[in-house]
Amino acid sequence: MSNSQNKIEVFIRRKYRTVFRKFLSKKDIALLKDTDIVIISNNCWGGALYQWLERPYNSPFIGLGIKGDCYLKIVSNLDYYMSQPLTFKTESKYPDRKITYPLGIIDDVEIHFTHYKTEEEATKKWNRRTSRILEENNRDNFFFKICDSWDVDKEMMEKFHQLPHKNKISFSIHDYSDLELKNHFKINQRDKKNKNSIPNGVKLFKLSFLYTDIIYWLKNKKAQSA
Repeated sequence: MSNSQNKIEVFIRRKYRTVFRKFLSKKDIALLKDTDIVIISNNCWGGALYQWLERPYNSPFIGLGIKGDCYLKIVSNLDYYMSQPLTFKTESKYPDRKITYPLGIIDDVEIHFTHYKTEEEATKKWNRRTSRILEENNRDNFFFKICDSWDVDKEMMEKFHQLPHKNKISFSIHDYSDLELKNHFKINQRDKKNKNSIPNGVKLFKLSFLYTDIIYWLKNKKAQSA
């Protein structure tokens, strides 16, 4: 298939999902009605998934972004970081971040609450959703996602896939075929502002269905190509 044909096919599939959004969403909601899920994501992808399924946020990883090294620390020791108090500061340790939003701190990691207006709002929602995640005792119901936004590089992607969590998935503008990563999908679209990164979490969620069956992954705990 030529590049132009591929672009046409992608456009048609995206248009189809847009036009029949309500129908497809209801179908997915029905398929997962008896399935418990907790989404751990490094950007807004997880929030978009919860919205698609019309489910309450039972994970605090909503409306925020986490730098790659911080995210790996969290998912490598989730119980510890979820038990630590949330505080705030005004300057990031990452020089590329201009802080115009609440900047949360949990021990040695930063939580960038990019879609929150105040520290009070961020604290309230983080604590409420963290309490929900702690109520889920079956770790087989936890689904971990990473992508190459927020400075996630090749080495971090590999470390993520080496973690013992059962359900992991990753997206990137790179195929990383030399790493032989399981459940990794190359996205053939880059962020408009940062050509070295995948699109933002919300747009990435919409694109995800073109490459893998997200609902099948959540239902069967196995990822497969779309």
